[in-house]
Amino acid sequence: MMGEELSSLSVKDLQNLENQLEMSLRGVRMKKDQILLDEIQELNRKGDLIHQENVELYKKVYGTREMNGPNRNLLLTNSLGMGDDSHGPVHLQLSQPQQNHETPARATKLGRLQLH
Repeated sequence: MMGEELSSLSVKDLQNLENQLEMSLRGVRMKKDQILLDEIQELNRKGDLIHQENVELYKKVYGTREMNGPNRNLLLTNSLGMGDDSHGPVHLQLSQPQQNHETPARATKLGRLQLH
């Protein structure tokens, strides 16, 4: 219906037309919202799959190491201070102190401590 055709309509006809337009617009918005929700769910699913793949690749690269060995490794899947959106693992490693019998030329001696 074109604008010129509206001038011949009664008030009741215009109200009916307005109601039809509002119902149609509501249907379009509901459809758009459903499409967006479906896309968000699909992206979340893909993100979870990518995260799982990253964890598996990380395990393949670094392998599983014994917790009782000289190097104790800790894999944290919960990111520290990076928000909920980050899925990157944090790799922490403890190692045994190394005995250094040589005094490096560039080290500064402070009592028993050496700063490198």
